[in-house]
Amino acid sequence: MADAPSYQILESSEAAESARPENSDLLSDRDINLANVRLSDPDRLEAFSDGVFSITITLLVVDIVRPEYEPGHLLDKLQAQWPNYVAFLASFFYVGIIWLNHRAVFSRVRHCDRSLHFANLLLLLTSGLIPFPTALLSAALQHGREVDAVVSIALYAAVGSLMCLSWLLLFHVLSINPHLLEPHIDRTFFPAERHRAVLGVIMYLLGGLAGWLVSPMLALLCFLALPVFYGVTSEGLVETRIALLARLARHRKRHNRTLPRIAERTARRDESGPDGN
Repeated sequence: MADAPSYQILESSEAAESARPENSDLLSDRDINLANVRLSDPDRLEAFSDGVFSITITLLVVDIVRPEYEPGHLLDKLQAQWPNYVAFLASFFYVGIIWLNHRAVFSRVRHCDRSLHFANLLLLLTSGLIPFPTALLSAALQHGREVDAVVSIALYAAVGSLMCLSWLLLFHVLSINPHLLEPHIDRTFFPAERHRAVLGVIMYLLGGLAGWLVSPMLALLCFLALPVFYGVTSEGLVETRIALLARLARHRKRHNRTLPRIAERTARRDESGPDGN
């Protein structure tokens, strides 16, 4: 039987002080009072979320059905189902990218409260809906009816916008509750992450309008670009792989400049002797 959830109660101002990030400014009077706040470990939240993501990905293959075919026409039937294959791959990688972003977020979280649990549930709800409009869009493209494609584009844009709004809520909860974060996390990290979510809402709405007014294919290109963007920035808007490598290069350069100075000071101290003469 699984262990009961472990809760911690921060009952004093000293405990609240230790839960605050070390590199943050002093909390103002408007910040939440941490006394008697019930916090839980994020492990159960992450395990539950991983289960939802894995089930969502597993069920994607249900939309790829075994085709009915006449003898000698199997290849034609398989080729006719190409939109189903595209929808499966798109949904699989999109849900996988959502999981990567989710893992990156909660690697920075030390405690969970009720508001964070609710925000995470909304994120799981909207993420689990992603395969549905994807399958509808693939079916509309397969049958070649532009009216159906336009409707499915609008539905996809709506679900994508809701998913980005749920990310915005999650980032906002972590922005206004810095006591939930690991001590080394900068308090400006999650406020900056809200820009990624807002950008997603705007792009999904623009893609839906483009598909409605111009062409469904234009909207499709926009929808395909967003998962790529969120995959590249899965570690954060300011902590992409390129940014981290550039920061490492700057650190090494400063380190290389500092080493000769340290060696020179050490040599001078050794020459002067222990008494400084």
